[in-house]
Amino acid sequence: MLSMRQSKLFTKTKKEVPSDEISRNADLLIRGGFIHKEMAGVYSFLPLGLRVVNKISNIIRDEMDSIGGQEVKMTVLQDPEPWQKSGRWSDKVIDVWFKTSLKNGSELGLGNTHEEAVTRLLTEYISSYKDLPCSIYQIQVKLRNETRAKSGILRGREFLMKDMYSFSKDKNEHEIIFEKIKESYKNIFKKIGIGHLTYLTFASGGAFSKYSYEFQSISSVGEDTIYLDREKGIAINKEVLNDEVLSDLGITRENLIEEKGIEVGNIFTLGSRFSEPLNLNYTDEKGEKKPVFMGCYGMGPTRLMGTLVEIFSDDKGIIWPENVAPFQVHLLALGNSEAVFLEAEKVFEKLSSQLNATGDKKIEVLFDDRKNLSAGEKFSEADLLGIPNRVVISERSLKASTDFLGLELKKRNEEKGKIVSLQELIDILLGA
Repeated sequence: MLSMRQSKLFTKTKKEVPSDEISRNADLLIRGGFIHKEMAGVYSFLPLGLRVVNKISNIIRDEMDSIGGQEVKMTVLQDPEPWQKSGRWSDKVIDVWFKTSLKNGSELGLGNTHEEAVTRLLTEYISSYKDLPCSIYQIQVKLRNETRAKSGILRGREFLMKDMYSFSKDKNEHEIIFEKIKESYKNIFKKIGIGHLTYLTFASGGAFSKYSYEFQSISSVGEDTIYLDREKGIAINKEVLNDEVLSDLGITRENLIEEKGIEVGNIFTLGSRFSEPLNLNYTDEKGEKKPVFMGCYGMGPTRLMGTLVEIFSDDKGIIWPENVAPFQVHLLALGNSEAVFLEAEKVFEKLSSQLNATGDKKIEVLFDDRKNLSAGEKFSEADLLGIPNRVVISERSLKASTDFLGLELKKRNEEKGKIVSLQELIDILLGA
């Protein structure tokens, strides 16, 4: 449903949130009726919240598809065997496992990541150099037994994750894919509205490469400390800040600014870390058997949603960026005048049926058609929900012009509105 009436929305805004909830993102999302807290670190996504997370997911999906990614959905239930072969079944190695058992006593894991599962899967389909390279991804629930779950949907025990895995013949082929994914991540952040605040951040690469790469969005609530060179547009994680890294990157300490960051994505070179123990091999042009060279690339749609709320909000509520807002327009009918509600119905129907020039986009409208609520109550709720464009029809707006039906348009991130005609509004919303 692209548009809907607010009177039919089963959720309601709240004045209070659970007493143990301390994060701003959860506070605003719960009060706005976007999410419902089931328990610490576990949230249900309600209609408004699901619309947002689906839009974020679709932006991610489009970018992954554009660089050759193929979407799958793997199981949450994990067979211990491949994890035992990789050495990661032990809680001492991965300390956030949720594990369960079948009735016959066989132990299972609940997926916290999928390197082992995807590697075993690809042993069924990769055997020759002709099968490479390939990349597959999923957007799926992950479960992690986090010790601390106080950051709302920024760090939950159940969350949505896009995890992509690349399979190449060698490091050179891998690096071509790696660079494409790096650029696709930048495109995603730009599209959802945080491109100007998000920086490629160098972190320790562990055993497989000198560096791994994080993407950090500047925010005062960030869990990570990063050192930013704004001129170069890159940052260094505090854990890897040393003279060797500075020399590698051509950066001087004097140009670095300390910031707090929220990690919104990461990309890793895995090499043969998983392909060797799980026998994911291919035969090259000379007939020699070699391990597949792998990479993995993570990004959390729900974490991104929480990040947007932390960054784009004020003392009144959320300010959603255009591309991910639950609706494009919040149409408010004020007062109890039948004439006002009659005109508002006409505007709602007109806006909801509009297509852009290419016929692939309609205007999405949330119509506050509720009667017997004061203007103050409706404005307050509209500010909390944070839909980018607020359109008001009232007796005052109807009298604002003798030449056309007057609509009062105000951007959520602007202080003042203006009176426009219906056609002007349509042109603005469709970008004409």
